[in-house]
This record gives sequence, C-alpha cells and structure tokens, in this order.
Amino acid sequence: MEKRGKVAGVSGPVVTVIPEKPAAMFEVARVGEEGLLGEVIRIERSCVRVQVYEDTDGIASGAPVVFEDDLLSVDLGPGLLGGVFDGIGRPLDLLGEEGIFLPKGAKAGRRKKGVTFPFEPAAAPGDILSPGDLLGTVRENPTFLHSVMVPTDQLPGKAAWIASAGGYAPEETIARLEDGREYSMIQKWRVRVPRPVRKRLPFEIPLLTGQRILDTLFPVPLGGAAVLPGGFGTGKTVTQQSLAKWSSADLIIYIGCGERGNEMTEVLEEFPGLVDPVSGGPLMDRTILVANTSNMPVAAREASIYLGMTLGEYFRDMGCNVAIMADSTSRWAEALREIGGRLEEMPGEEGYPAYLGSRLAQYYERAGRAEALGSPSRNGSITVVNAVSPAGGDFSEPVTQASLRMSGAFWALDKGLAQQRHFPAINWSQSYTLYDGMLAPWFRENLGEEWFALRDYLKDLLEREQSLLELVQLVGRDGLSEEDKWTLFMAELARVLFLQQNAFVPEDASFAPELQKLYLLQLRECDRIVREALSRGVLFDQASVLPLRSDLLSLRSLEKEEMAGRGEKWRNRLKAELEAIEVMPQ
Repeated sequence: MEKRGKVAGVSGPVVTVIPEKPAAMFEVARVGEEGLLGEVIRIERSCVRVQVYEDTDGIASGAPVVFEDDLLSVDLGPGLLGGVFDGIGRPLDLLGEEGIFLPKGAKAGRRKKGVTFPFEPAAAPGDILSPGDLLGTVRENPTFLHSVMVPTDQLPGKAAWIASAGGYAPEETIARLEDGREYSMIQKWRVRVPRPVRKRLPFEIPLLTGQRILDTLFPVPLGGAAVLPGGFGTGKTVTQQSLAKWSSADLIIYIGCGERGNEMTEVLEEFPGLVDPVSGGPLMDRTILVANTSNMPVAAREASIYLGMTLGEYFRDMGCNVAIMADSTSRWAEALREIGGRLEEMPGEEGYPAYLGSRLAQYYERAGRAEALGSPSRNGSITVVNAVSPAGGDFSEPVTQASLRMSGAFWALDKGLAQQRHFPAINWSQSYTLYDGMLAPWFRENLGEEWFALRDYLKDLLEREQSLLELVQLVGRDGLSEEDKWTLFMAELARVLFLQQNAFVPEDASFAPELQKLYLLQLRECDRIVREALSRGVLFDQASVLPLRSDLLSLRSLEKEEMAGRGEKWRNRLKAELEAIEVMPQ
C-alpha cells in the first residue's frame, strides 16, 4: 500500500509535507497533482521536508504527496552512450518530442520503444553467477562493446537459463537463476549510493590530455581529481571541452551543472559533429551529456553530479577509464546554499552550509581507480575534472578551498593570461600537482630519464623569468646583462610556443607526450646554442633578430620522425648563422 501525505507549506523548491506514515531519508516523493519529483531531505517530529527537483509554482497547501518507498535511481544499460539527460536522469530527446519546454512531472521512458540490441552470451546454464559477473556483451555502437553484468547488489546464484545470441530489447529477460530471479540488460541503481568494488588500486597511469602545459607540468592520473578554478571568461568550459575531445579516457561524462544555456547549447551542437581521434567514429559514441542549465530548477543541480558519478561507476565496472567533466561545482554549491536557506539552517562561511566540505567529499571519494567485482577481472577508473567559478576569481572563497582539499591537481586559470589571449590560461606559478611521484615510473618507462631533465629545464626557465621581471621593474630591460635579456626572450618563446595552444588548429589542438618531449628538446637546444654564442661575445640584439620564433613554430606541426630530422638540420643552420656573426672586440 502506497504512503501518502499532504503539503503543509511551500518555500521555493522546499515543500513541507505531513506524511500519513513515517518516511525515510532521501526517499522519493511525487508532489501535487502533476507528480513533481522530489526527495526527503529532512525528517522532523510531525513533518518532512521535501526537496523538489521541478518548479513548484501552483503547489498549494493540502496538495497530495505520494512516497515511492525508494531512493532516487537511474536505469543503467545499453543506450546510454550518446544520450543527453537532464539533472534527474530523464532523456531530453524523448521529453523534447512533447515540445521545447519540459512538462511538469514528466515521466518519459528511459529509452525509445522498439529498440533492440544484439546480445552475445558470455555465461551458460549451470554457472554460478556472482555480483558483477559478465552475462554477455552488446554491441552498443561501432566503437563500444557494452558489458551486461549481474547487478552488484545481488546474492550469488546458479544460472538455469541464459538467452541465446540475438536481438533483445533492454527490458527483456536474458538470464534466469534456479531460485527464480531474472536479469535483463537493465539494472537500477540509487544515485547517492556508491557502487561497490573488489579493491582500490594505486594511481600509476596518467590521463593524457593532449594539453602540453598539463601533461608536462601538472599531470593527473587515471582515477585522480583535478580542480579548474577561474573567473568569468578565463576559459573553464573551453578547457574542459578540449579535455573531453582529446584526453585518453575511454568515455566522457560531461555534466553541465547550472551553467548558462548557450554554453550547453554549444556542446550539444558541436559534439555530435566531432570525430573521435582514437576510433575515427563520432565523438558522441563515447560521450554522455547531463544538461542541467541555469534556467532549470536549482535543486536539480545537486542530483546532476550524483547522476553523472553513478553513470561513471557503471562504466568503470566494465573496465573503462571514465573522465567526468563537471561545469561547475560552484553552481552546485549555490543549490546547497539555497536549500540550506530555505531550511533555515545556520549558514557557514559566505552563506554556504557548514556541511559543504563533507558533501563535496562524498562526491570526490567516488572517483579513483579500482578492480571491479565479478569475473573476468576488470580494472577501471573515474577521473574527475571539476570547474569552479569563484566570484571575481577569488580563490580564497569556500568552494575553491574545499575543492583544493579533495583534489590532487590544481589548474589555476588566470584572467590576465585570458585577456592576453593565452589559452589554456593556466597560471604555471599558481598551479600544482601532487601526483608527480606516483606517475614518475610511467614517464620514466615511456619517455626516459631525459623527460625529467626537460621538465626541470622548463620550470627553471619560467622561474628565472619571474625573478627577472621583478628586476626589470627596478632597472629596466637595458640594465640587464646579455644573458638575462636572452633568458627573458627564451622564456617568452617557451610560453608562446609550448605552453600556449590553439584548440582550433588540428595540429596544435592535441600533442602526444612523445612530441612534447621532442619539442621541448628543440627549445632547450636552441637555448644552449644561443647561450654558447653569447659567451663568445655575440650580442643579444644580434641573436634575437634571427627568425627563431617562425622556425620553431614550423617544427611544431610536424610528426615525430620529421620533427627530429628537420630539428637537427635547423639547429646546425642556427649554429652556422651565429658563428657567422661578427663579434665586436671588447
């Protein structure tokens, strides 16, 4: 018998309900005649507070409420990839068939009717099926083989029947146990509950982003967490979109959490036309979009990140490396602040609830690299890259500081760099990574010991530039020595040619680590050759007039072997040009 209640009060997205029977924390409730979706977020002596994920206009005192005796859940199965969902997991393509505005209380099916998937069994009658065991596979699209698994919240059992190979609808039974339990391709999971794993694994492999400044100076591992804070116009969304296009993750889950509608529209328009650089197929074949824009109900922002994380955990359990891009957690925190205000809670710093840090921790702790339950053995990971939008670019505000405590990589976006059109506008002096030691063995094995020498050279060059710029403020550039003038010039070349990257030029949008190493080598050798000439008496003005920038820029668009060959020829020519310069007697 269903539990019911009546509305006793409405305060924005928070509705006070008097239930007929006791309700559970986070239990799903349908509010009003239209059945607006909500969750119980506080239980008091005689009433409960329900957080409604839709617009509560028109809900009056006395309106009926139905409790569903379950938590907010999502259906997991074939058909998710390439999908676009709202913050509570409803497919927007199906809801859009009824009009451009979402109807209140919409309960669209999770997938289109009549769609079947080709199932290939991997288990047989008589097998003992444990949580996470592979039942079969489904070719979801040309580039992805979907694993159909025993739900991880089930007890072991003996298979009595397994469906033969053929086309099946996702909700059809494809396995039956001797005790009568039946499994389909779909499994239901509560979004606030982490999916269990066999064991956590250490961070050993980097997430290769194709962005030179990140892979070289501030790498993040598969399963790691990075925070990307920056004020308005610093390029958070563009940076995350570049990572979604070019990173080495198998699957991308992009969560638009309270961002402006035009930014999400750009994603929706651009991604379907993009080609996956790895498979050659459409990028959407490995992407899921959660579109929860700023004009949608505020409360749904909180559910959207739990929805995205649950989707990520499902594919992680298949053995995939998943990257979650959340844009942005500041808008999510604003939803917590609004709900906390409606509940009349004692506010913390800047009005955010005192439990902001613990709620963020519940989200971040679900990332990581793990061995999944079941057989065959599968290792997967969830890497999170969360944008933060601090007002005025103030990194001391609570959301940025709480995010810093949870993440291992800090990619600070700089408004000054963005105004100079230097993208990605990541400030190399403020940013850092805590993963260097964990990833060092991988870089040593794949790029050799020289990789670390080249990285140290770049870091040292940028640090020397910073100290020299302070000196220039006192004595001017003319007061510097010839070598110091060259250091400033070389640092500018490194910034413009290496750290700066053009996302709209295919040859420059993504750079493999081997190319990054080789290009850094060209920069260092150029620096060494010119410094040798300066030590012989060549003046900075004589060396700087050579076409160094254009020559190095032409090398950047070459493949590895061609860059190595032409780079050596260019260096020999540079030596000859410098040796031909007439040195003035001292």
